[in-house]
Amino acid sequence: MEYSESSVKLSVERELTIITPEDYKLSQNYPNPFNPETTIKFSIPNTQDVNLSVYNMLGQRVVTLFSGELQGGSHIAKWHAGDIASGVYIYKLTSSNKTITQKMLLLK
Repeated sequence: MEYSESSVKLSVERELTIITPEDYKLSQNYPNPFNPETTIKFSIPNTQDVNLSVYNMLGQRVVTLFSGELQGGSHIAKWHAGDIASGVYIYKLTSSNKTITQKMLLLK
């Protein structure tokens, strides 16, 4: 018996589409309430300097999660609040022309 190999040429083409948001968006953190880690999703329409910080209810900055230049698109930040007291916190996304805030609850 004779076996012959047949060659098969497989071609796969992919098209990658990058969707850039048209406006700023700061989503509700999840899980909320959380202990001890939470995830924050946000979107910006173009490359720019942004700051994502967490504040207590007295308006004092607790932590800066990110500060610097980001490309336009969707981004994710995680906050591990292991040494932080339970309570309501505000997280704020700031750029040169927009500020958005959301509330979150840390329960221990």
